[in-house]
Amino acid sequence: MTAAPSRIVIATRESRLALWQAEHVKARIEALYPACRVELLGMTTRGDQILDRPLAKIGGKGLFVKELENALLDRSADIAVHSMKDVPMILPQGLALIATAARDVPLDAFVSNKYAALDELPPGAVVGTSSLRREAQIHAQYPYLAVASLRGNLDTRLRKLDAGDYDAIILAAAGLTRLGLAARIRAMLPAEASLPAAGQGALGIEALADRPEVAAWLAPLNDPTTEACVRAERATARALAGSCEVPLGAYAEVSGDSMRLRGFVALPDGTRIVRAEHRGPLAEPEALGRALADDLRAQGAEQILAALSEA
Repeated sequence: MTAAPSRIVIATRESRLALWQAEHVKARIEALYPACRVELLGMTTRGDQILDRPLAKIGGKGLFVKELENALLDRSADIAVHSMKDVPMILPQGLALIATAARDVPLDAFVSNKYAALDELPPGAVVGTSSLRREAQIHAQYPYLAVASLRGNLDTRLRKLDAGDYDAIILAAAGLTRLGLAARIRAMLPAEASLPAAGQGALGIEALADRPEVAAWLAPLNDPTTEACVRAERATARALAGSCEVPLGAYAEVSGDSMRLRGFVALPDGTRIVRAEHRGPLAEPEALGRALADDLRAQGAEQILAALSEA
């Protein structure tokens, strides 16, 4: 039996949302191990520093986790807390995801000061997003709208909206809810309109793969249903895109002991999009994810991915 921890250091980004997430995990650890001293190691990542270019142009969402992973590798931190949608599909050698906390709302949210829904936006209205996935889906359904890059932390994005830089912005509902900003949500976008990113709404805990005692300490924080959904979604994304930044969505839902998994791949301008859906046993999430990826390939995802790599 693993002895209870006396000290755990959590690596985290220093944005308000990242700190909320780290504090949430810290509180759960302290509830499990009252004698344990839990400390936060705040860090600024390259993704936080480079705000003048779209994420896809500078290396993708992995820029939000690299410094945190380096803190694990040099053992200045024991665990790192991430939004799972920001975690690259292929982890660096020596690191492992050891727990996935219960998922919050995984959907995208429509936020606007002037309009109640995407359907109300007039031609030429500007929608802000940092996500190629969201951009492609908006273009496909609303080709008359303009989509503009929106970078920065959650508070920065809301300030840009309030300053009139955008008519509306699309954000992850979970982040708004966690920071007490649910009132800013004008409408939830159903998965049929905006299929979520792999892992969206879930918090992941990463640690060194060769520290089984850390995995044992954090095991009670793992939610098996959320973990299965995220594994299925990430398997689809990994099989199609690896660590690349492409317009891709993957979303799993569980009913009893079965799972429904939906996915799509698209060009950023929404002119080509392929969709697929699979159902299978909850106990085999990664096989289901790979099967969905195979189906998307059969429908033309390979050609879309090839076009993206040439762009």
